[in-house]
Amino acid sequence: MIVPEVAGGAAAELDDLRAACAGAVTALGRSGARQIVVFGADSAMTSYDPPQRGSLRPWGVDLDVSLGPHDPLESRELPLSLAIGAWLLRQHPPHQPVVINMQGIASSASAAECRDFGECCAPDGPWALLVMGDGSASRGVKSPGYDDARAEPYDNALASALATVDLDVLHGLDPVVSTELGVAGRPAFQAAAGAVAAAGGTWRGDLSYHAAPYGVGYFVASWVPA
Repeated sequence: MIVPEVAGGAAAELDDLRAACAGAVTALGRSGARQIVVFGADSAMTSYDPPQRGSLRPWGVDLDVSLGPHDPLESRELPLSLAIGAWLLRQHPPHQPVVINMQGIASSASAAECRDFGECCAPDGPWALLVMGDGSASRGVKSPGYDDARAEPYDNALASALATVDLDVLHGLDPVVSTELGVAGRPAFQAAAGAVAAAGGTWRGDLSYHAAPYGVGYFVASWVPA
């Protein structure tokens, strides 16, 4: 729903979310990174070499979100998480040439596997990380996963962890509970925590958006070395 063409007449309801995303992605593009690595949930551990091909046709909109020219016969379709990442990067392109590195993380991966993936993913040279993932999908009877009393406390804890760069909370997200609540972002969050832990140092977080439009937890946070 973050894509206006998908939201249709309700697009204006998420203008504040889009503004927060614009600020976060623009900051990545100004960071001096030579690569932007994008994490998102996928059906398997998959690396998508450039150029990357994405589309929102499965969601009812004839909209291409690819990065660079591509051969439909040779390139693999990006999963939804990475397709939305590609859409954000197209909306707010970096201020200098960068390599876009798309990494799909298996939704079935354990917390340890996600952490290990993040720890080992660092490319050579300066890089930035764009993490694509939402929170619970069970915030109310009209939410995609119906109502679950555990959803709001889960999202609040996740929001706090994103705001304070609490890697222990992210590492501790329970895969079973996350699946029951429809938390599609769990693998990407845990891989990001692994990457930051491997980078070391002290980090500062800024949570610029936290709400549950349409019963789904959305967050926008930026982490920078303190």
